[in-house]
This record gives sequence, structure tokens and C-alpha cells, in this order.
Amino acid sequence: MEQASEDKKQVTFTDQMRLRFRGILDPLGAFLNRIGLMPNTMTILGLLGNTIGAILLAQGRMTIGGLVILAMGPVDALDGTMARLRGEPSEFGAFVDSVTDRYSELVIFGGLLIYYVQQGNWTAALVTYLAAGGSVLVSYIRARASSLGYDTKVGILTRMERYLVLAPALVLNIPLVGLWIIAILANITALQRIWDIRRQTRAK
Repeated sequence: MEQASEDKKQVTFTDQMRLRFRGILDPLGAFLNRIGLMPNTMTILGLLGNTIGAILLAQGRMTIGGLVILAMGPVDALDGTMARLRGEPSEFGAFVDSVTDRYSELVIFGGLLIYYVQQGNWTAALVTYLAAGGSVLVSYIRARASSLGYDTKVGILTRMERYLVLAPALVLNIPLVGLWIIAILANITALQRIWDIRRQTRAK
């Protein structure tokens, strides 16, 4: 009973969204499998798309860059769906997917950082740095905990929430609003995960 309760607690918003949109992702993933695309191809396409979006952001073209990044969300979700439907999800595929997700986030923040530095807006550049640092730490803490035999998915701003905050803010040309939210809440999420691992180690 205690383990079941713990598993329920560890279900993230990202997990819930994948289940909710499974009826859309599964048919689309099956179609892409049929035409011969590989899951890792979709992973790379997602990274390339986000890189193009980041280049647009660096040029100050926030809305169009945000639209490109918004379009990459479903692409990022399809690689795992395709691998599952093929019956061949692999540890290396999951590893590549996770690493590529981090690259995607960093290139987007990098594009924003370049733009604000060029504008001489050092406050915005600092906020971008804090948002990037918090985002990476959220993922790193889970990965480091996993290497020690623990798992933590808790927190108010995991990757899906960060995407849902930043992409619309870019489309609406209010990137600083999204960056401030991520800079604050991602770092709070990192602290929540540190506390969760501390609780788990004490319970053990």
C-alpha cells in the first residue's frame, strides 16, 4: 500500500499528458513507422527544429521562433511513442532522447541569451541564465538520484510545464514573462527534488 501511494505521487504532469493524448500520438506514431521513419530520426528532427527556433530568437523574431518551438513539442513526444509501438524501446534510445531534450532546452535559452546580450539587457540575460540553470538542475538531480538507486519526479515545473510556459510566451512576444516564471519555479522544483531525495534516503 505504501509503495502504491508512492508510485501515485511520482506520476508527473508529463505522464498525464502522454496518456491524455495517446489517442492522437499512437495513430500518428504508427503512420510514421509505416513510412519508414525511425524514432531516433524524430529525436534529431526535434533538436534541429528547436535549433532553428533558437536562431530566430537570437535575431529577435520571437513570435515566429516561438511558433517553430511550439510545433516541435509533438515531434519531441513522437519518438518514444514510435519506439513503444515498434516494441523496441531501448535504454540507449531513452538516453539519446533525454540528452537531446536537454540540448533542445539549452539551445532555446542560448538563443534568448544571445539576443539579450546583443541588446545590452543584462537583467534579462541573467534571468535567462537562471532559467537555463534551473531547468538543467531539475533533470540532473533526477539523473544523479537514479544513479544512486532513487527516483524523483516531484516538482511544480517539470519539462512539460516549462515548455507550456515558454512556448506561448514566445508566440505572444512576452518572453521575459515566461523566463521569470521558469527562473523562479524551475529552481524551486530543483529544491523540491533535493528535499524528496533527502526524505527517501532518511526513510531507507
